[in-house]
Amino acid sequence: MATKLKFAYVARDPSGREHKGTMEAETEAEATGRLRQQQLSVVKLDKAVPKGGGMNLSLFSRKAARKCNTGELCLFTRQLATMIGAGIPLLESFEILAEQTRDSNKGFGEGLQECADLVRGGTEMSEAMGRFRGMFPEIYVNMVKAGEASGQLDIILNRLAEFLEASESLKREIKSAMTYPVISLVMILGITGYLLIGVVPKFKTMFDALHGELPAVTKGVLAVSDWLTSNVPTLIGVGIAGWIGLKLALRTRPAQRIRDTLWLKVPVFGPLFQKVAISRFARTFGTLLSSGVPLLGALEIVATTAGNVVIEETLLETRETVRKGESLSTHLTTSWVFPPMVVKMIGIGEKSGALEQLLGKIADFYDEQVHATVKALTSLIEPIMLMVMGAVVGLIVLAIFYPILQLQSAVRGNS
Repeated sequence: MATKLKFAYVARDPSGREHKGTMEAETEAEATGRLRQQQLSVVKLDKAVPKGGGMNLSLFSRKAARKCNTGELCLFTRQLATMIGAGIPLLESFEILAEQTRDSNKGFGEGLQECADLVRGGTEMSEAMGRFRGMFPEIYVNMVKAGEASGQLDIILNRLAEFLEASESLKREIKSAMTYPVISLVMILGITGYLLIGVVPKFKTMFDALHGELPAVTKGVLAVSDWLTSNVPTLIGVGIAGWIGLKLALRTRPAQRIRDTLWLKVPVFGPLFQKVAISRFARTFGTLLSSGVPLLGALEIVATTAGNVVIEETLLETRETVRKGESLSTHLTTSWVFPPMVVKMIGIGEKSGALEQLLGKIADFYDEQVHATVKALTSLIEPIMLMVMGAVVGLIVLAIFYPILQLQSAVRGNS
């Protein structure tokens, strides 16, 4: 009799609810089959690590290497859709793309080949993809599963590629909007720190030798410089401890909730982050529904991929109210995250049966809003940052040279 192995699994039932556990089976295929008999769709299946045993580092390294960026995934998706649409068998398409991808991203290519091997062994493509979460996110796996069920895999893959392209474009736009302020802030802090710690102390000795009354601005700058210079080690220690403490705190749900609430309410950038969140929600939700993913399952996926605890909790609560028979828009009305216009359009979509189309319109509208907001913020922040930098540097330079100019004036007056 063959030795039984222990497998740790993550699976979903038909309603979309996640189940985790362990089971004993002789092979991975047997474990998968038993889960299927329980009407569970396998999300992840790995050999369980024995208690007291070490980690299988080589296996971990191989799993960790199976990753790709959004651009690579989007290109693969487009190519796979084209090949399937042209009549090339799924398995052959997968193997061709695996070989082609291996040159640019070895880990991704090898992961695709492993997916192809699983498909050849009788595993559904969505199930095979679900075992490589570093390559295929949850929304991707669920849409492929819907495509398999409907027989429209090439159409679903094209829709997925469009979704990924739109998401990546939005991400790039936000990143470009945040880059300039962050770089400018770092430069301001760096220049200010260098002047106060590296330059101002050199003038202090000269000012002490003057034995005269210094201007208030000079006294203030010298006091700040003295305090910073004498407390550099303390500041570094407090900064490191604060950073570690913040990282640890943000592992807890309450801290994450506070952080994400602040992100959505912070002045200037808060409205931008809210528009991004709504656009992401609408596009993801609409794409899932139009691909045939059930409403409750789609809501759970959108919630878990929202990237914001406040929105996640709102959507999970909404899912529960929908499960009890209420409309989707009923609970969203009580949330401050979703503007009345969005809730109203969702309500109209529910009544008219055109929810997917209206969600697409909401996503397009908020994409345009994000673009306009980013453009306005960029044009506004650039001069403000330059003014702040000029004011800080100007104040320090004035504090240093004003007493020197006063001394020169006094010398000329005496002569």
